[in-house]
Amino acid sequence: MTKRILTTHVGSLPRPQDVVDVVWAQDKGEPVDAAEHDRVIAAAVADCVGRQADAGIDIVSDGEMSKIGYATYIRHRISGFELGDAGRATPADLDAYPSFRDRLAASGGSPKYLRPICRGPVSYVNREPLERDLAHLRASLDGHDVAGSFMNAPSPGVIALFQPNEYYRSLDEYLDAIAEAMRVEYEAIVSAGIQLQIDAPDVAMGRHIMYRDRPEHEFLASVSRHIEAINVALRNVPADQVRLHICWGNYEGPHHFDVPMEKIIDTVLAAKPQTLLFEAANPRHEHEWIVWTDAAILDDKVLVPGVLDSTSNYIEHPMLIAQRLLNYLDIVGPDRVIAGTDCGFGTFAGFGAVDPEICWAKFRAMAEGAELASRGVGRAIA
Repeated sequence: MTKRILTTHVGSLPRPQDVVDVVWAQDKGEPVDAAEHDRVIAAAVADCVGRQADAGIDIVSDGEMSKIGYATYIRHRISGFELGDAGRATPADLDAYPSFRDRLAASGGSPKYLRPICRGPVSYVNREPLERDLAHLRASLDGHDVAGSFMNAPSPGVIALFQPNEYYRSLDEYLDAIAEAMRVEYEAIVSAGIQLQIDAPDVAMGRHIMYRDRPEHEFLASVSRHIEAINVALRNVPADQVRLHICWGNYEGPHHFDVPMEKIIDTVLAAKPQTLLFEAANPRHEHEWIVWTDAAILDDKVLVPGVLDSTSNYIEHPMLIAQRLLNYLDIVGPDRVIAGTDCGFGTFAGFGAVDPEICWAKFRAMAEGAELASRGVGRAIA
């Protein structure tokens, strides 16, 4: 085998403290000097891109440095959202083990904030933060020998599910409005020469959160509807410029109520994005590589299995990473596999289970494992 297996990740990375300070201040509406904010974010993006390249990451991101959270940042760009005190369903797997749930909450490992609530018409009204993000990422690529770059944006479905609707008459109307608004961001990212990554935990994690008390068939119908919204929003974007990430929740927990991959795989494969990123390293989903062996995978689809767990401070052994990758190489071949991570390492600014320095060590292990897999090292000897 001579094809070198490329490496990437899901997107969010640990933010330095000065970034955490400015993004939280901005989100709370506190006075923030615009020039200082821009300087802090630009420096952080340049640093994290450099560190990705040094660690052996081939397809890099801006680490979502400017964003307080992977989906809640949209209220600074899209009209119709107001902050409010709206409850959020606890994952069903945590409620099944209340002592662990309460210990997790008491540890302060997750952010506490007012949620954006839709109370008016949704429209993309402020492109300035997006244009700054694009400029920072493009500038940071200079001098680094990387294969490409990507930028994250949430799916219409995850916005619709996790930002409560008090304006539209139905979830379908709300979803359509969000899809049309997010189309602006999706198209701008691709037009800038950067791959778009759509983060869609709604098509997996939604089962044990928003649909936790509903029949499975209702959830599976919602997955089809959410994938349809993605495809409509991408109508002007080439499939090979888009990645789709699905996950079951970036938190340590039992995850025994996660919907199995086999229940959603056909619908996920009907999504327009050519590249699919999914959890494949944690103890609840590593075994599901076998599901892909029987799936109807179109010849142009690229698989990016997670080979690093984003909730554990274990540094995976490069040989284990190679073995995980080889499972997928045997399914679709080396031209259509990229090494990735289960999820991000900084889903919310200032919060993350993995120590920042260990994050970079995990990336280096992934690069080593991808190199081993490229040479076929890791296969069992007959």
